[in-house]
Amino acid sequence: MRWPADAEWLEADGCGGFASGTVAGVRTRRYHALLLVAATPPTGRMVLVNGFDAWVTTPAGTFALTSQRYSPGVTHPDGVHRIASFEPDPWPQWTFRLEDGTVVEQEIFIPHGTSAVVAAWRLAESAVGISLVVRPLLCGRDHHALHHENAAFRFDATVSDGRVEWRPYHGVPGIAALSNARYAHQPDWYRHFEYVAERDRGLDFTEDLAAPGSFTWDLTSGEGVWILLAGGSAGAPRAGESAADAVTRWRTAERRRRVAPSRLVRSASAYTVRRGKGRTVIAGYPWFTDWGRDTFISMRGLCLATGRLEAARDILVQWAGTISEGMLPNRFPDEGEHPEFNAVDASLWFRVAVHDFLEASVARRRPVASADRDALRMAVDAILDGYMVGTRYSIRCGADGLLAAGEPGVQLTWMDAKVGDWVVTPRIGKPVEVQARWLSALRIGSAFSPSRLTAFHNGSRAFLARFWNEAGGHLYDVVDVDHRAGAVDAAFRPNQVLAVGGLPFPLLTGARARRVIDAVEARLLTPMGLRSLAPDDPAYVAHYQGGTRDRDAAYHQGTVWPWLIGPFAEAWVRVRGGTAAAKREARARFLAPLLQHLDEAGLGHISEIADGDAPHTPRGCPFQAWSLGEALRLDLAVLAE
Repeated sequence: MRWPADAEWLEADGCGGFASGTVAGVRTRRYHALLLVAATPPTGRMVLVNGFDAWVTTPAGTFALTSQRYSPGVTHPDGVHRIASFEPDPWPQWTFRLEDGTVVEQEIFIPHGTSAVVAAWRLAESAVGISLVVRPLLCGRDHHALHHENAAFRFDATVSDGRVEWRPYHGVPGIAALSNARYAHQPDWYRHFEYVAERDRGLDFTEDLAAPGSFTWDLTSGEGVWILLAGGSAGAPRAGESAADAVTRWRTAERRRRVAPSRLVRSASAYTVRRGKGRTVIAGYPWFTDWGRDTFISMRGLCLATGRLEAARDILVQWAGTISEGMLPNRFPDEGEHPEFNAVDASLWFRVAVHDFLEASVARRRPVASADRDALRMAVDAILDGYMVGTRYSIRCGADGLLAAGEPGVQLTWMDAKVGDWVVTPRIGKPVEVQARWLSALRIGSAFSPSRLTAFHNGSRAFLARFWNEAGGHLYDVVDVDHRAGAVDAAFRPNQVLAVGGLPFPLLTGARARRVIDAVEARLLTPMGLRSLAPDDPAYVAHYQGGTRDRDAAYHQGTVWPWLIGPFAEAWVRVRGGTAAAKREARARFLAPLLQHLDEAGLGHISEIADGDAPHTPRGCPFQAWSLGEALRLDLAVLAE
């Protein structure tokens, strides 16, 4: 196969639910599922159907199409060996070649805007005596949990007119299966599935699943179709429409919708999803929901660079209504708790995103409605006013015009790893990238409120005087550490890049900017992005692996972050005068190596992180919004000639 067997595919429904798995078809994560829905979009995710066993019977015998991994390390049956080819675009498609020469094609896709998952099988060439049997594997659990055999699971099925329904647990969405198959009820448990990715992350990794029955198709007579959806959700066929006709209609619509100028652009649509009456951005699949800073960093590439201004408008207006005490939430929890406001930078990224949205609207001659403009202006003023006078966690504008933030036990910057009460990189004081965004927000905000320009000039003078580390030839990472005047943190981190690139206006220019970017290139650059800490620092961690504590300890202590290639490449071009030659060189040196990753982990997408040391193995979420978003921003905007 062209693709790595453990590479992962993703189908997203536009509401926060999704389907995902591996090229080999063996589930390696608790999150790999055929039907995973968001009960309260985009949160409240529930796994309803984990996967299936499938086998084909021909005159020559019975052959498995699927493989499962069971504890301890047993793979059965042997369907993976019959995969002749796999293609992820425009949706996952497998070709199986059986020992007798029979060729079976399989596809899985989600019609956008529905919670329906479609699976279909067909023969590549006409034949006789060919049947397919599929046995679904069900649970009904939170997507972070695991399922085990229990007496409460209800195997009962309601069967009528090509529709089978199960209600495994009270309070869990029911499952409906629509098909042109025969269903036979045969309840049983499949025990001890083993998820190696969970094992490697130091988490519990075995699961039991319920198999209520089997579906049988005669492939000789035509294509076998199978539609799975949560009971009561959108996506059922139209009244009087057969499952086969619905699949044909959806397939045609999806082929048309998924036409895109590049794989990056096609993948971008997976991340913008519905929240209430508006939209938001999923930070990453399979385990993140929507996060503040991730949303506003990501949308500049996912929406603005791709021209999806209506989606950008919906996202910004939706989030504008969540401001509290000058702050936007950092995260909405999965289970309806109050939003978390522990981010100093989410609100500042919002201001940048508003600016870029308004600029893009002018450039594309798509005027913003006055009501929307007023709502965004009020949100921006609320943020800047709140930060000027002071808000949660000692966030306040100091006498020097710089923004102080932080209290013990709280992680406020994007370097936010925390284990129990231990904040790995507290960065209390005045972090460098926070100042870049704060001062950029003030300068942008002066278009609405001219008085902010004075605060911008005062803060800029203080920044240039206080952050430059002449001995090191770079910027300090934090000044006034722990709110102690004059205390500095000289750790060499990528955060300083934001003072030169990644924002509408650079704070640092000229020879100093060039020295910073040259030093970052020499010490932090990898083909997958920038390291979060220089390798010569005693706190540097080369590999992101092990249990939760080990991984969180490494998260921002050397681990590579692909999203940082966006601000870095923009800064690299800026310090070289923004010439066409500089853009071409940056595209070849920084963007092209990152795009090779599209074929490695999350197919068509870019991972959240990678190891600091070579070979820079991809880690974390295999489908990460800001990683993809910044690559898109580079490709379509920053490096465009």
